[in-house]
Amino acid sequence: MAVKTRKQNVKDQPPQPNVDDRDRSPFVSPGTGKSRRAGKGTPFNSLLQNRNGLFPGFSFIRSKLGLTPSAFVKLGITLISLKPICCFCRYHLSRLFENDRHFSHLSGLEKEMAFRTEMGLYYSYFKTIIEAPTFLNGLYLVMNDRLTEYPLVINTLKRFNLYPEVVLASWYRIYTDIMEFFGLPTKMCWSINRGEGMAPVDGCEGMGDPAYFYVTFVFLLNGLMMSLFFIYGTYLSGSRLGGMVTVLCFFFNHGESTRVMWTPPLRESFSYPFLVLQMLLLTHILRTRNPSRKTMWALGISNLCFMLPWQFAQFVLLTQVASLFALYILGYISPTKIQSLLVTHMITLAVCFVLMFGNSMLLTSFYASSLVSIWGIIALRDKFAEAFKPGLITWVMQGLVWVVSTVILKFMLSAIFGASDDAHISSLIKSKFTSYKDFDTMMYTCAAEFDFMEIETPLRYIKTLLLPINMLVVAVIAGRTIQDVVRFLREGEKYSLVYHSLQLIAFAVLAMLIMRLKLFLTPHMCIMASLICSKQLFGWIGEKFKLHMMVFGILSIMAIQGAANLQAQWGIMGEFSNLPQEQLLDWIKDNTQPNAVFAGAMPTMASVKLSAGRPIVNHPHYEDAGLRERTKLVYAMYSRKSAELVKRNLMQMEVDYFVLEDSWCTRRSRPGCSMPEIWDVEDPQNTGKVPLCTLMSRDSRPHFATVFHNNVYKVLKVPKAAKELR
Repeated sequence: MAVKTRKQNVKDQPPQPNVDDRDRSPFVSPGTGKSRRAGKGTPFNSLLQNRNGLFPGFSFIRSKLGLTPSAFVKLGITLISLKPICCFCRYHLSRLFENDRHFSHLSGLEKEMAFRTEMGLYYSYFKTIIEAPTFLNGLYLVMNDRLTEYPLVINTLKRFNLYPEVVLASWYRIYTDIMEFFGLPTKMCWSINRGEGMAPVDGCEGMGDPAYFYVTFVFLLNGLMMSLFFIYGTYLSGSRLGGMVTVLCFFFNHGESTRVMWTPPLRESFSYPFLVLQMLLLTHILRTRNPSRKTMWALGISNLCFMLPWQFAQFVLLTQVASLFALYILGYISPTKIQSLLVTHMITLAVCFVLMFGNSMLLTSFYASSLVSIWGIIALRDKFAEAFKPGLITWVMQGLVWVVSTVILKFMLSAIFGASDDAHISSLIKSKFTSYKDFDTMMYTCAAEFDFMEIETPLRYIKTLLLPINMLVVAVIAGRTIQDVVRFLREGEKYSLVYHSLQLIAFAVLAMLIMRLKLFLTPHMCIMASLICSKQLFGWIGEKFKLHMMVFGILSIMAIQGAANLQAQWGIMGEFSNLPQEQLLDWIKDNTQPNAVFAGAMPTMASVKLSAGRPIVNHPHYEDAGLRERTKLVYAMYSRKSAELVKRNLMQMEVDYFVLEDSWCTRRSRPGCSMPEIWDVEDPQNTGKVPLCTLMSRDSRPHFATVFHNNVYKVLKVPKAAKELR
């Protein structure tokens, strides 16, 4: 265990955020039955009803919200519940992160190394902006970046969805400038004795430390998301107990619900909380006969905040639009309302396209094509009514036209814009259902998170009763749908349950195909679990007391495995250390020129750019077609090709140093998934030869010169004579 000695005095504690009241109450569902009367001897309600009482402001706010006194009290209780939920979730995430890495005892370099792969790449742009002379200068550097794909100059704000880093960097600069102006300390630094003959390092805690500032806001945002889950569950079920069920289910299944505590800088950490808000607003719109313009604006803004930080958001929104279209086909949502929703999505997409500097992946996505296709089908609804009799045939034909037109339009737009960045997605889906393989798809499918969902995941859902509860809820909704479509589901608030069931099915399909996407499925299952408190679905159990007793009984059973899951998470204790990479980065900073160009494994290149500040030719953001081709040329070092050919490729990319890792040559996640085996699919004519990386590990001469090595890394330098040939 590292020992720390106080080096610098204490910082101020950051102020706790306040949770603002909403414009309207999302806690009283329309038409959900009688409101509770204010009993005798309830002075708070009496004061609320009296405009001239001790708190006349309450009456003004209540009248603006359009609430009864009883509903206003319920709203107040709900809002008061949000802060402890938010604070506990934030504390829970930060403690797990600290326990896993012992983050408070790490030096600045070690903290950066702890952000591996994509995380390090994203964090490097935050570092660039805060270290620039001015904010605008930092913004210019990330929009005219020469380090990430040398020698290309790219707009990383367009390519990598870096708006979170831009916002956080601006806040960091403002915070440090204000604190410096008032002469207030912002961090506490320590001298860390690492033992084992290793030199002591300085480690800092506090909001003045860039890494601490960064992860603190990530955990705060996800703490606020937990408050949203409580609101969401409360609104959907019509009961605050339903909100607590959602929150408890999330914590009981925390390891399946999120990975933000292990990977704070990933895009989903910033993006997903806004999807929760967006779906809550969508639920409100579906339950409202004539949603206000403000509500639609709020939906559009939350939609935009979901899309901007994450390139994958378009695929999630595709499932949402498909679910809404299914509601329209079945007659549960009017053409006017779905057209309003489509317009909101289209405007959001257009604004996102502009803010992303014309990123073609947005306009050539299945999501964009689907919006246009659905709009066209709704516009031609009279033609469908004339051609087909109302009923199953009309439903099937509309669905068929949507699928076919969406696919055709998508590929037409891709051809027009010349975009192929998302071609690997189609290949990845194709590989799931056929024997198709290529280099790019195997780079994904050999990673466990992109494989099919493991059987252990649903078993874990069963142990916490999350899966049985969801199956029960969906079965009840399906039964009600079949039994009483017109009377029951066409009431404003009811068909939102059908939407949630369809969305759950869509998320389940995504998660089964790609295990990583269970981060959408598990939280949505937690939201759906709130419906066991719904009087509309389970009122047949009896009076409110009986329903609540049933819920408490279920929660008690869930808590057995749920508590064990939490104990297992709290029991994870680690201490980050990566001495071989630290030696590598120190050598690079001390022994190479600032403009020396590096190539190697994608995760390591992110660290080289972040911590050494050297230009790299490939990186972990694998979604760009050009980057995939560059990475393929670099990874030829792990193929069975000739050294001469690989050297020529590196020379053409103007590489000065190649970082060779033996583990990439021998590591095998499962049969057929070592790098040489992946290359055998792409390069069958060289199958059976000794991999080039093995030969280079033994002796890199005469093609390369070994200039650094330890037990993990070996740095190969392109010979001087070869450099002159460029």
